[in-house]
Amino acid sequence: MVVGTSGPAKTHGRSVRPSADPEVFGIDPDDLPDGLVVADETGRVICFNKAAVRITAVARAEAIGRPLETALPLEDLKGRRWWTLTDPYGGLATRVGQPERNLLLPGGREVLVSARYVRDFPTGPVHRLVISLRGTEARRRTERSHAELIATVAHELRSPLTSVKGFTATLLAKWERFTDDQKRLMLETVDADANRVTRLIAELLDISRIDSGRLEVRRQPVDVATAVGRHVQAHIASGQSPDRFFVRIARELPDLWADPDKIDQVLGNLLENAVRHGAGTVTIEVAPASATDDEKGTAVTVSDEGPGIPEESMGRVFTRFWRGSKRGGTGLGLYIVKGIVEAHGGTITVGRGPGGGAEFRFILPVGAPAYLA
Repeated sequence: MVVGTSGPAKTHGRSVRPSADPEVFGIDPDDLPDGLVVADETGRVICFNKAAVRITAVARAEAIGRPLETALPLEDLKGRRWWTLTDPYGGLATRVGQPERNLLLPGGREVLVSARYVRDFPTGPVHRLVISLRGTEARRRTERSHAELIATVAHELRSPLTSVKGFTATLLAKWERFTDDQKRLMLETVDADANRVTRLIAELLDISRIDSGRLEVRRQPVDVATAVGRHVQAHIASGQSPDRFFVRIARELPDLWADPDKIDQVLGNLLENAVRHGAGTVTIEVAPASATDDEKGTAVTVSDEGPGIPEESMGRVFTRFWRGSKRGGTGLGLYIVKGIVEAHGGTITVGRGPGGGAEFRFILPVGAPAYLA
C-alpha cells in the first residue's frame, strides 16, 4: 500500500506516482473517515490525511516529511514513548502490525491507534508503516451508555426486589398475625413486583438482541385490527374508561406477515405510552400506507391529546433512557419498539397529532415471506 508521497516512490524497482492520485489508489486518502498516517521505509511521514489532522490537531505541513516519532509523538497510558516501545522498524521481522489501543498525544488528547507493517516479503524490512487513527468519542459514548444501562437496571431492580423481600420476610415471620385479606394484598404486591422484574429482564434481552443484530422475526399472518382491539380491552379491564379510546380500522387492509408476539409488544408499548404520558382520547388508526409514505404496507397510528413531545426532544424519542415525563418507566420501551419495527423492514416516526399530543406512526411492509412468494 503506497499512499500520499511527496514525490515518486520506488516499489519493486519501479517508480510510482503518489497514491493520493485516484488513478493509482482508487480513492483519495482525504475521503477516508478515519485518520490515515503512512511512513516510508526511513520512518518519515509521507501521508497525513484530513481526518488525521482533525483527530490529532497536527497540521499536515508540520507532519509531512518529519520522522514519525516527531510528527506523531504517541505515549501509552503509562507515559512511555510508543514508537520507542514498539520499534516497528527494528523489532521482530515476523510482526505484521499492532492491534488497536488507546494512546495519548501531547496535552492528553486520546486517540485509538492501530498499525500495519507492510513488507516486500514476509520477513523483510518494513517498507511502509500504515497507521489508522480514530477519535475516542464513539467509544466513550458507548461506555457511557453501558454505564447508564447498568445504573438504570440497578435502580429499577432495587425497588421491586426490596418490596418482595420485605413482604415475604414479614409473611414468613408473622403469618398467623395477618388476616386472609392482608395476606392476599401482600401476595398480590409481591406478584406485581415479580412481574415488573420479569418485564425489565425481557427488555434487557430485547436490547441485547437489537444491538447485536440477533433479533429474530418469525413471520406469519397477523390480524392487526384484532391485536389492537385486544390491547384496548386489556386497558379497559385494568380500569381505563372505554371512552378513553377511539379505534378506526380501514375496511380493506393488505395482508401482513409479521411476528405476532413482536407486534403485540410494539402495540403494547405505544398504547401504554399514550395512556401513561398522554391525556384525553387515545386514537388508534389502522389503514393501508398512503401514497405519500412511498411504500406499500400497513400503517398504524397511535395519538393522544396530551401536551405532546417538545420539538427539541423529538430526535431523542427512540434513544435509550428517553423519558417523556417523570411518570415512571425505564426509558427503554420506545428504543425497543423502533428496533422491532426496523427488524421487520418497517419504519416508525413521531410527530404532533391532530389533538396536540404525541403521534407515533409505524408502517410494516406488505407481502409474504420470500419462501412463500
